[in-house]
Amino acid sequence: MHPRFQIFIAFWILLSGFGLGQKLQRPALVVKDASQITVGAQRTDVYLPLLAGKRVAVAGNHTSMIGNTHLVDSLLTLKVQVVKVFSPEHGFRGDADAGEHVTTSTDKKTGLPIISLYGKNKKPTDEQLADVDIILFDMQDVGTRFYTYISTMTYLMEAAAKLNKKMIVLDRPNPNGHYIDGPVLEDKFKSFVGLHRVPVVHGMTIGEYACMISEEKWLEGGKKCDLTVIECKNYDHRTLYQLPVKPSPNLTSMAAVYLYPSLCFFEGTVISVGRGTDKPFQIVGHPSLKDAPYKFTPESRTGAKNPKYEGQVCYGYDLTNFGNGFIRDSGMIYLYWLIDLYNRYEKKSEFFNSYFSTLAGTDRLKNDIIAGKTEEEIRKSWKPAIDEFKVIRKKYLLYPDFE
Repeated sequence: MHPRFQIFIAFWILLSGFGLGQKLQRPALVVKDASQITVGAQRTDVYLPLLAGKRVAVAGNHTSMIGNTHLVDSLLTLKVQVVKVFSPEHGFRGDADAGEHVTTSTDKKTGLPIISLYGKNKKPTDEQLADVDIILFDMQDVGTRFYTYISTMTYLMEAAAKLNKKMIVLDRPNPNGHYIDGPVLEDKFKSFVGLHRVPVVHGMTIGEYACMISEEKWLEGGKKCDLTVIECKNYDHRTLYQLPVKPSPNLTSMAAVYLYPSLCFFEGTVISVGRGTDKPFQIVGHPSLKDAPYKFTPESRTGAKNPKYEGQVCYGYDLTNFGNGFIRDSGMIYLYWLIDLYNRYEKKSEFFNSYFSTLAGTDRLKNDIIAGKTEEEIRKSWKPAIDEFKVIRKKYLLYPDFE
């Protein structure tokens, strides 16, 4: 590590009130890329017999890949009877904006109907599942409560449970699966960016998460889903999995994936997270922060139409190196930037919007920042609920844990 970068890390750690001891006590993490891990979708020998003679709906998107081939294309080549595709936020090809209404369409390559599960129709209707025997789910998650692929999975499981349909989850590694952190959702803040009483970073693969919500009877009506998870091979929760495909339009690098749990809170504030630039979720800024060392100008582009402060120069910070270094290895959400920029913003009553508490899953985080509490005090308030969650989580792990 470059000495200047070590100084940079030490400086930020000092400001945040944490010592190096916390970082160094964590078990060793191991970086692995796609060539070193077999994801569930690759294990066709395990799940193809389950699909034989069945009408299959694939719930997937641009991350549903087997090597360089899309899962749907592979299944059709293998003579699986795929009857339709369900697509999540960002669409089947992964190029829609966050929050953009995605319409039902037809896949140009295969001619299959694509049914959007983002917009008004977040859960498949009885009619949409009438000609389906099995739902095959395969999407690359990033391990945060407000990343909506787990909400889409939940609604699919509820629909499957209601109609006694089988669901198979093709598991994939969690790139943020090496820690647990953040406030636990309170029931009154349930939304599509947070359906369950889990921390912001839950430390589970999407397959493990599916097992938990079914067995804990968190599905509508307390029903359980007829669920099979096809596990990954050569993965555990000490693995730093390097994603072969960007999971959504604005998570374009591993630095962004690591920074996302800390920076997504800014979506509920006046601060830009760099949508409409080459570094979304790697930079933060605002037109008024003119003493900050980095500047950027958001512009409309694919995956970031009409971004915040479009055409305006924003001043702020480039956090890319910090994301690839300290954030990746520390195993924690970093609140210093949020607290600091709130304190520096002149019109404090305008800093937060109503979406902030929806993302946080509680209004306590906002209130604690306004009250001037330190990062350490805020983090201590999370611990009791996190400890309760850890007991639940442990029951559903399919892979060796990081602790």
